[in-house]
Amino acid sequence: MRYALALAIVLAGTASADAEPSGTDFQLYAEGKYDEAVRAGLARNDAAGFGDAARAALAEEASRDQPCLDCLEKAEGFARRAIAADPKFPDGHIYLAISLGLEGRIEGPLIARLNGYPAEAKRALDAALAADPKNAWALAGLGGWNIEIVRYAGPRLAKWFYGASVQKGRDHFAAAFKAAPDNITVRYQYALTLSDYDPDRFHSEIEEALTDVVNGSADTVYGRLLQKRAADLLDLHKKGEPDTYAARVRKYEGYP
Repeated sequence: MRYALALAIVLAGTASADAEPSGTDFQLYAEGKYDEAVRAGLARNDAAGFGDAARAALAEEASRDQPCLDCLEKAEGFARRAIAADPKFPDGHIYLAISLGLEGRIEGPLIARLNGYPAEAKRALDAALAADPKNAWALAGLGGWNIEIVRYAGPRLAKWFYGASVQKGRDHFAAAFKAAPDNITVRYQYALTLSDYDPDRFHSEIEEALTDVVNGSADTVYGRLLQKRAADLLDLHKKGEPDTYAARVRKYEGYP
């Protein structure tokens, strides 16, 4: 079974693209000055600073035309430093899960499983949710995890071995929407996840989510990039160009 954590984000992690401002680090991040945001975050030498550094590194990676494994490993390192500084800081766990998911997409399913990425990412998301039960990024991450497991294992094996289901995934995303109703990043990731799973079955939901992203508010360079990509996907979706659409989805999800 291949592994792909469904956050561009996030998530995201990029999933935290529209997180609440946190001083100079966030301002640099919002302006797309990712290298400066990383340095400012590291200089703070605390969990939040390391988390800000991971967020900036992930946003910079998501903005590239081609994936960069070394860049993701740096983001992973920042996330681990955030967790070490404060194990109950949810952002550190979320950025770790996103980093591992994106690394797995580059390295391939066999390496990802041998390195234990899927299990560690799931533990990280569970830890984030335990620390903050209404955290939209963690909820969206778990939503994507469930749907990806079903996609690659099939409904029966996903349920038997992982306790995963598409309905659980959609429920987690619904909870994320409730926790952050104006967050375009979560809705963008929902559209990508459903597009990669079954674009025909969820045609209307995908179109609605992409439309919400395009019409939403973005106060960061990264947020505006997502809006541009959502508009691109929405156009292809409406035109009925499934092959081109699928290829674009995979590119935006971070596959080489």
